[in-house]
Amino acid sequence: MTTDKVDLIIIGAGVVGLAVAAELSTLKPKRSIVLIDKNECFGRETSSRNSEVIHAGIYYPAGSLKARLCVEGKELLYRFCAKWDIPFKRCGKIIVANSTEEDESLTELLSTAAANGVNDLEELNRAQIKRLEPHINAGCALYSPSTGIINSHSLMARLEHNALQNGVLSAYCHLVTKIETLETNGGYRIHFKNPDGTTDAIDCEHLINCAGLHADRVAALCGIDITAAGYKQHLCKGEYFTLPQNKANLIKHLIYPPPLHELTGLGIHVTTTLDGRLRLGPNAIYLDEEDYSVNPLHSKDFYQAAKNFLPFVEEDELEPEMAGIRPKLSGPGEPFRDFIISEETSRGLPGLINLIGIESPGLTCAISIARLVKSLQFG
Repeated sequence: MTTDKVDLIIIGAGVVGLAVAAELSTLKPKRSIVLIDKNECFGRETSSRNSEVIHAGIYYPAGSLKARLCVEGKELLYRFCAKWDIPFKRCGKIIVANSTEEDESLTELLSTAAANGVNDLEELNRAQIKRLEPHINAGCALYSPSTGIINSHSLMARLEHNALQNGVLSAYCHLVTKIETLETNGGYRIHFKNPDGTTDAIDCEHLINCAGLHADRVAALCGIDITAAGYKQHLCKGEYFTLPQNKANLIKHLIYPPPLHELTGLGIHVTTTLDGRLRLGPNAIYLDEEDYSVNPLHSKDFYQAAKNFLPFVEEDELEPEMAGIRPKLSGPGEPFRDFIISEETSRGLPGLINLIGIESPGLTCAISIARLVKSLQFG
């Protein structure tokens, strides 16, 4: 990297970091921007290992960033996909219930959705469900027509292309090792390890932390006590299993159970993929360190979770597919935590914005998050 000082550095080239880079690259007057990531290309972690769902905004508490940015973000994302020919499908989602407790959960979801401004949900009885999805089992359900699926790689490739076209410099295989605050003129000095193992540094006036799974580590490098600040993240793995191709044509929509308590996850659900596969997942397993393995023995848990609403599933048909890890602010058994998107002047760190705990629905929110970051830093 030849530049000694730039206006702005973004750490992390997941979907949110790319969206922030693309958005800030349109600033007038133009700023010099560098996008740094420790991996060899964009989106190598959470952004490429998920259900690729465009969420409607029906799960999250009213007034939360997750709710507001999801409702806003899904429309921005659909428009972006249409403009740039990014593969997507507004396939709709059916949230099913097969017990009194699950029925009550759907009623709560309906209320939450309305509070978030999502007014297109439809209540379905058994006969209506059978007309939409004759092969599933449910006593009642909610239908969300604005839920969809997307090719996340194509989305990230377009965001990167737009950013680079507007002059953003990308620096892959660069691991940030130290961050100094510059006392004389303000700003930050970012130390990093180059691909060849040598070290270097670059100064910037503004710093955006979009480091995903490692966002709390980056915040700590800036001198923030992440435990006291509530910035410590927990790694939560979600495994996926696939069903055989001859079962894929039995389902047309996304099929979800009611969400898990405290939104630890959205439950083991069924997603159709744009290439015609049928996928079950994810589960939620808290980790001490990154581990992307899928335990084949967990197929039994997936089968038990899905058989109530997918009667055609056979346990021996489930094949391990992949695992993703999401950065959660809530630990096991802890209550809901919202996104943290914080401009840090009050901590004596002007020009720094931390994005912490950006898990689901981060993909849906990517463009709306980018616009919020732009407003926090540049008005």
